[in-house]
Amino acid sequence: MFSKESVSSSVLYQLMLRNSVCRRYLGSDNLKGKVFVSSGLGGMSGAQPKAATVSGCIGVIAEVSEEALDKRHKQGWVLHKVTNLEDCINMIREGRRNGISTSIGFLGNVVSLWERLAELAEQGEMLVELGSDQTSCHNPFLGGYYPVQLTYEQARRMMHEDPSQFKALVQESLRRQVSAIEKLASHGLHFFDYGNAFLLEASRAGVDVLAKGGGANEFKYPSYVQHIMGDVFSLGFGPFRWVCTSCDECDLDTTDEIAAEVIENILKSDVSIKTAQQYNDNLRWIKEAKHNKLVVGSQARILYADQTGRVEIAVAFNKAIRSGRLKAPVVLSRDHHDVSGTDSPFRETSNIYDGSAFCADMAVQNCIGDSFRGATWVALHNGGGCGWGEVINGGFGLVLDGSEEAEQRAVSMLQWDVSNGVARRCWAGNANADETVRRSMKENSMFRVTLPNFVDELILNDAFSKMSSE
Repeated sequence: MFSKESVSSSVLYQLMLRNSVCRRYLGSDNLKGKVFVSSGLGGMSGAQPKAATVSGCIGVIAEVSEEALDKRHKQGWVLHKVTNLEDCINMIREGRRNGISTSIGFLGNVVSLWERLAELAEQGEMLVELGSDQTSCHNPFLGGYYPVQLTYEQARRMMHEDPSQFKALVQESLRRQVSAIEKLASHGLHFFDYGNAFLLEASRAGVDVLAKGGGANEFKYPSYVQHIMGDVFSLGFGPFRWVCTSCDECDLDTTDEIAAEVIENILKSDVSIKTAQQYNDNLRWIKEAKHNKLVVGSQARILYADQTGRVEIAVAFNKAIRSGRLKAPVVLSRDHHDVSGTDSPFRETSNIYDGSAFCADMAVQNCIGDSFRGATWVALHNGGGCGWGEVINGGFGLVLDGSEEAEQRAVSMLQWDVSNGVARRCWAGNANADETVRRSMKENSMFRVTLPNFVDELILNDAFSKMSSE
């Protein structure tokens, strides 16, 4: 049911990310006329150009496979296909002049694009504000990354016929790519790692991308989870999914209306500014979702919601099924890329600094806890986005059938599923998570979390010094 549920999930990731990046690094909610450059139009990365137009910026996405680019162009997710580098540059200039929202798919290697943009920046023409990379760098030597020195066809042959030489070219290409990004960063580019192991592989290729004085996994450029989305997760917001089992588009429209009604009511209550920003982003998203034609499989939707939002939306759906407003049951789930349920030190838990980033306990706790609190099914598995051996995921499915029992299960399970991760982030010292936990305990007398007691680092250092001298 979930394999082709809805490509809206990937677009929403990108949209939430751009909004958060815009606020944090550009100091604005407005991306009009701003240029975002990245690469990859395959699976999840294929959502990048669509998200660019939804968020109002100019998205320029490089792709070496013409088949992949043509697929996204035919879908309407990429508005313009361009095969010449200078034509691409001229389209960027035109978009900036006119302040339009558009997407450009460049058939070519992103390293060539970065190097040309860096050359222009050195000459005084800065054409890009934001940048990232969504090639599959967790598998760089078997098709996840294509080196700039080879054509697409040459690369596909060499990776199998001469893997050692191919690896050398990939690492050289990574060094060139980061070099161009470094030049642009000196002119004001805000580059972030998508969590696809791009900076990790660049470091393995000999590029100095580690943060000065940071840990072994801290890079000089921000990671979209570690420095951007981690704070959103710590507020309790993450990708909440649902599927209409009626397979009726009208049911999906109704769920959109119900979700919007719930969010509007929550916004009328006493919520923090940070929480209100996230809800407003998602209110805009859910109201425009049908217009953006994002469903390619099941009648499914996704939006970012916190514990309060997920519970209230689930209860509202269940009541709508009971009353007949919805024709058939609705299945709830979430992405693994969420507040809880995934342990991944290079992505989802990379901003957990209490020493537990490499532990796989949260996914297990979520899986088992969800099963006891009413999930219809649960799953615990490896891999997914960051590569095998790098991540453990715990997921669930919950069927709403309109019954009182289904409502009770939804309330109990969804509260745990979100709060488990927020509590862990609170213990790790995240201020947003601490605020969220305290508010949740105030609103629900049955909810209890042991709050951390923070000690000044100077006091700890002094104590350790005294212990060492004794």
